[in-house]
Amino acid sequence: MTPSPYPVVRLKPKAPARAIRHGFPWIQDKDLVNDRRTRALAPGSLAVLEDSERTALGLVAVNPKSRIVARVLDRDPSARIDGAWLAARLTRALALRARLYAEPYYRLVHAEADGLPGVVIDRFGDLAVVQPNAAWAEARLPDLAAALAEVAGLRTVIKNAASRARALEGLDAESAVLLGQAPTAPVAVPMNGATYLADVTGGQKTGLFFDQRPNHAFAARLAPGGCVLDVFAHVGGFSLAALAGGAETALAVDGSAPALALAAEGAARSGLGAGLQTWRSDAFDALAELGAQEARFDLVVCDPPAFAPSKKALEPGLRAYERVAKLAAPLVAEGGYLTLCSCSQAADLAKFRAACIRGIGRAGRSGQLVHTGFAGPDHPQHPQMAEAGYLKSLFFRLL
Repeated sequence: MTPSPYPVVRLKPKAPARAIRHGFPWIQDKDLVNDRRTRALAPGSLAVLEDSERTALGLVAVNPKSRIVARVLDRDPSARIDGAWLAARLTRALALRARLYAEPYYRLVHAEADGLPGVVIDRFGDLAVVQPNAAWAEARLPDLAAALAEVAGLRTVIKNAASRARALEGLDAESAVLLGQAPTAPVAVPMNGATYLADVTGGQKTGLFFDQRPNHAFAARLAPGGCVLDVFAHVGGFSLAALAGGAETALAVDGSAPALALAAEGAARSGLGAGLQTWRSDAFDALAELGAQEARFDLVVCDPPAFAPSKKALEPGLRAYERVAKLAAPLVAEGGYLTLCSCSQAADLAKFRAACIRGIGRAGRSGQLVHTGFAGPDHPQHPQMAEAGYLKSLFFRLL
């Protein structure tokens, strides 16, 4: 038997070896033997993971600087993590998206669920934005960019380093162009009957939130003939879908002037410019002011950033979601709809729903929960990671 070229890291006796055998992809620092050899490994190094009985469990990427000290890359401890391996994983990911979407605008890689732990890749035609949120991927960015060009025919690959997760890995915040040239104008994205504009170099995340696509579409079904309020609108995700679905008007509220400018330009390119109004404001201030004016809308959508990104932030985050619901509910016309969203991993569906219901009740409203939406199928979930189901969208009909 040929000896492995990789060093060995080993689980502690009480570590959850069974979960790892069954596919769980993370090893926390508390579960790994932290000896001198392990501490000496460079972030992103490959190693064979063994259980406490010295049975090999697979090949992992190690980062002694991270609480997620190892990520399982392959169940085969002799696997080679090279360009061919990356191309195989990308080919598998692409096959799913090509079956789901007629046009090449989607999340191409969703981290652990696509077998590339810590890696997020959004595709915009022949351009992709990569978020390498794990040290192993950061160390292999040239190979990853080349594999993207080979498998998906991409001409431009951009590294986005703005994720909070990178700091937890000890990685820098320097974005870069890995392949081709960065676009000099926002990228047009056809979606839900409208044209969205994504700033792939300076916008939030990768420039567009593909995960909300099915929830935009459901909201559009509620919008015909109505007036829509879209709070935390970003580049007009819900607003443009609602207008394309037949809404009379939409008011997009956000604190970012550049994002609202992209929303307005997207509406104009979609032939929907006459129906969209934008308002740059703090969302809570805008909700309070509209309440004081006794404004009413047929559909109100609130899609805030993650108020509870960690367990430490859970309780204040839930109070923030409750406050949003309390301020938004009075703005919904009788028989109208209220959509409340959360992208907080720490706030599971039950806790988020309870916070929203409390807020609606505190506003003196009641109603029906008519639909619960999640991220689209281009954001598959790893079946053993509950936190992968981060996005929740609740659609209430208020009476």
